[in-house]
Amino acid sequence: MRELIKMVIVLTVLAVLSGGLLSGFRNATAARIEVQQLKFVKGPAITAILKGVSNDPIEDRFAIKDGETERKVFVGKFDDKANTVVLESFGKGYGGDIGLMVAINMEDDTIVGAAVTTHSETPGLGARAKGDPGFVSQFKSLSINDSFKVTADGGRVNAMSGATITSRAVCAAATEAGGIYQRMKPQLIEKLKEFNK
Repeated sequence: MRELIKMVIVLTVLAVLSGGLLSGFRNATAARIEVQQLKFVKGPAITAILKGVSNDPIEDRFAIKDGETERKVFVGKFDDKANTVVLESFGKGYGGDIGLMVAINMEDDTIVGAAVTTHSETPGLGARAKGDPGFVSQFKSLSINDSFKVTADGGRVNAMSGATITSRAVCAAATEAGGIYQRMKPQLIEKLKEFNK
């Protein structure tokens, strides 16, 4: 019996130490992971949808609370006026979550551009959502206050052939971005004043 208790104590101590080490590594590398995501995943998408900005939206970013969630917001300046924000949202695709960056002009609540950042979709089918600019360009100039659906569901977004689930997920992510924007708009307006000084 003593051997069993001794073994349980040793295993418990090892588990606590291992968990603590893993947690420490995660915390120590969190900043580096964020920098890599900005450089290789989110940054190219933001640059693509904010062509012509007079600032660096990656540098001009801030975090803001949306309930329990902290959201990163990227600021785009056109003609040296901070009037565009970029938000990230997600939709449930065939292979998992699909990340979508949506740029919104705050003066008229229209979408400036959208780009898929992350996905686990089938290569050659749903994966085209990231590389096909024609698909995401359908969101440009639409009101962010709308609910987005594919044409098969009564909306106005043409689904990618063979990838209806992915197309619906991107529409859901765009709709979610609209909800986030509507909830946070007063805070965003106040925060943008700092970038217009």
